[in-house]
Amino acid sequence: MPRLTLLALCLALVPLADAAAAPAATERPGKPAPKPLFRDPIFDGAADPVVIWNKAEARWFMFYTNRRANVAGLDGVAWVHGTPVGIAESTDGGATWTRRGDARFHGLPAPEGGEAGAGGKDALLTHWAPDVIGHDGLYHMFLTLVPGVFKDWRHPRDIVHLTSRDLIDWRYESTLKLASDRVIDACVFPLPGGGWRLWYNNERDGKSIYYADSPDLYHWTDKGKVSGVGERPGEGPFVFRWKGRHWMLVDLWRGLGVYRSDDLLNWTAQADNLLATPGRGPDDGVNGGHCCVVVSADGGRAWCFYFTHPGRDGTISPDDRNASALRRSSIQVVELREENGILSCDRDAVTRIDLKP
Repeated sequence: MPRLTLLALCLALVPLADAAAAPAATERPGKPAPKPLFRDPIFDGAADPVVIWNKAEARWFMFYTNRRANVAGLDGVAWVHGTPVGIAESTDGGATWTRRGDARFHGLPAPEGGEAGAGGKDALLTHWAPDVIGHDGLYHMFLTLVPGVFKDWRHPRDIVHLTSRDLIDWRYESTLKLASDRVIDACVFPLPGGGWRLWYNNERDGKSIYYADSPDLYHWTDKGKVSGVGERPGEGPFVFRWKGRHWMLVDLWRGLGVYRSDDLLNWTAQADNLLATPGRGPDDGVNGGHCCVVVSADGGRAWCFYFTHPGRDGTISPDDRNASALRRSSIQVVELREENGILSCDRDAVTRIDLKP
């Protein structure tokens, strides 16, 4: 073989040899999260998660609607009513969760008047979809309150404001005056110029997403339907900031609708939904629903906590044959990816989670 040809061949093989010797790409830090991430040991109906750092106890808390999935003899959608708000906790950055107990509410208005916050009166109320934030040393919860236990959806529901210093005991502050008597699923986020914005689902208007503003978390003014979002029915809006943009995820019952915004007023929909394609992991073979997102302290990574009904796809049907297999739900987690203004995730990949307060 001529020397020049042999030299060229050797030079061509050098990059291949270097590539073979190079170490594999470094895994993202964190512990692998199990699938499912969490199931409630009492009612097996964990849904609508929201995650917040408990500074005093140096651990993460997850609040969730605890549907009574395994309680027999509840007709229609009565099992989705009479629900407490469960709390799970994690001391290892969000990979392992154990049940802590239920949130305790004091002073909530009862259907007959008086107080509902202790003993048998709790059974008169339904607690759904809490959102929890911390501000100036105090925690604030915005909770959907339904005045009873019902077999169908045709009943009023309000969003109420509660405060706490320990994330366990909550004091009722007020009932928000919003667009209708059937509002659910609050999400609160700080405005860049000061004040706060709350997004919610107005069921009277075709389950559209509406919003309200407040200067102090206590006084709210309703602003109407959200531009670019309210035209498409959905529930459980969740707003967060990541990668230089504001994002909103909305449960469309066929995955999560994705919207982005530069001003928190006008939103642009992404073509593809998140978690619309079923996964292959345990309890993950259906679409993902009502979620929250935790962004890492340095802003580099973000994790989406969502829930599934492993026994069925889509939303709840009143005709579910009183079967716990159709009613039970599980919490899952997946890491989000962003590229050129598009959010995606791989729910079948191992999710390594490392939440930083």
